[in-house]
Amino acid sequence: MNNWKNKVIYQIYPRSFQDTSGNGIGDLNGISSKVNYISDLGVDYIWISPFFESPQKDFGYDVSNYRKVDKIFGSNDDFKRLIDIFHKRDIGVITDLVLSHTSDEHEWFKESRSSKTNKYSDWYVWQDGIPGSAPNNWLSVFGGSSWEWDKTREQYYLHNFLDSQPDLNFHNPEVQDQMLSEIKFWLDFGVDGFRFDVINFLYHDKELRNNPAKDPNLVRPLGFNKDNPYGLQVHKYDNTQPETLEYLSRIRTMLDKYNAISVGEIVAENPLEIIGEYANDDRLHMAYCFEFLSEDFDFMQTDKIVKDFFQNNPGSWPCWSYSNHDSKRIASRISKDPKDIMKKLLELEGNICIYQGEELGLKETDVAFKDLQDPFGKNFWPEFKGRDGCRTPMPWNSNKNLGFSSSVPWLPANNEYLRCSVEEQIEDKNSMLNFTKDLISKRRKGIAT
Repeated sequence: MNNWKNKVIYQIYPRSFQDTSGNGIGDLNGISSKVNYISDLGVDYIWISPFFESPQKDFGYDVSNYRKVDKIFGSNDDFKRLIDIFHKRDIGVITDLVLSHTSDEHEWFKESRSSKTNKYSDWYVWQDGIPGSAPNNWLSVFGGSSWEWDKTREQYYLHNFLDSQPDLNFHNPEVQDQMLSEIKFWLDFGVDGFRFDVINFLYHDKELRNNPAKDPNLVRPLGFNKDNPYGLQVHKYDNTQPETLEYLSRIRTMLDKYNAISVGEIVAENPLEIIGEYANDDRLHMAYCFEFLSEDFDFMQTDKIVKDFFQNNPGSWPCWSYSNHDSKRIASRISKDPKDIMKKLLELEGNICIYQGEELGLKETDVAFKDLQDPFGKNFWPEFKGRDGCRTPMPWNSNKNLGFSSSVPWLPANNEYLRCSVEEQIEDKNSMLNFTKDLISKRRKGIAT
């Protein structure tokens, strides 16, 4: 799609969208079954969070096989069918791709940890040391050191997230080429683009220098909880390295051959500045950050932030979002009418991403600790309850489990959603759902932008 600017992307968290298999987990056929709903919304693309083979310790963001759909979501054939169904409605399909790390159950990592001399030995970030003495002070986003001692190889490996998510070594040309091959596989399959997870985490400082401490007065949550020690460091050396820019250019060259688009996720101290560097004609098409997604976001600053971005970053392009699968729902973060929030979002210059349920005005679900699934929340409970509250099942109707599944859902269905289900809103001309449809229609016609 040549004309990709100012388009609307609808993010789908597949585990919680629609279950057709009866296992309590949403699936690809469930997404396909809702094509009429999504088409009626008027969006231009859907972005589907990861559905590749995975042990699901971080719910798909820990990939064990990049080229195979996990059986809990269906099959590669199901995904091919999904693409065809949405293409018939002129809706592009963007898949979520995690380049920076894999699952520790990926065959590459199994081989890498088995010896220091095999083909995959340098595919991950390994460092000598002694148990209990990490190579440097780098911290994991999910808590604790970002280094884990491996008894088999008798070295530390780097993991910026869970210890079951080892970081790939992008300083290795073989890794660079391999990940381009994974991208090409899905382009050949028929996808229209990618959302690249934590794209600024590809490279690390080869000298493994310690991150400096941050002035406590300048600590920001960075999209995560403010009590996380991760925010006490300036992340100068563990991510956002200059080598990333060249690699993004290689990705862009491949994408352009397929007329595909890219959305990058930026998690950093100065995210809007980095978007300015990462998203342009030679690198990513667009990128987003947690500027609008964090707990300390000031809604009244929206216009100023957008204006400043375009003034300071000519030639770059953003993707704006108020909610996603990693952040507390916007309707629970600020005391504004959901219609006013959606109106502001859809009037912004840039691409727009709407997270499933946002079009219904859904608020955050209060998930009890006993029902918690997110390892992030389990690590920091109760100060931070994790990300499950925004991931509970989509409310379709008043049937069992809100019409999401015939069996017990993987996260509890929120019965408070009954009054704002799709069934309740679809025939109400004044509903949040129809208000959103109208705004998207006006945006597509060029009235709202």
